[in-house]
Amino acid sequence: MYAIIKTGGKQYRVAQDDVIEIEKIKGLSVDDEVSFDDVLAVGEGADLAIGTPTVEGATVKGQVLELCKSPKVIVYKYKPKKDYRRKQGHRQPFMKVKITKIEK
Repeated sequence: MYAIIKTGGKQYRVAQDDVIEIEKIKGLSVDDEVSFDDVLAVGEGADLAIGTPTVEGATVKGQVLELCKSPKVIVYKYKPKKDYRRKQGHRQPFMKVKITKIEK
């Protein structure tokens, strides 16, 4: 059985024991339990339930394994002939979550 969940502005197809990388959720730390209520579809084959927009009563539970940062992205702005240069780096925080349970 699998589910399609929505979190952090993105959609993920998950099954039990999958490890996914999602946008960081404030207030959570390692070994905390997280619950996803925005389940767009759940089931498999002929038993697939598709929500309008979400499936009523369906939840996906997971456990936070790790808090990480993505590799650094360099943002460089300049204007030619005007002596304007700006260099900035960014590392996006994310979480690794292991899916523990899919409830229909």
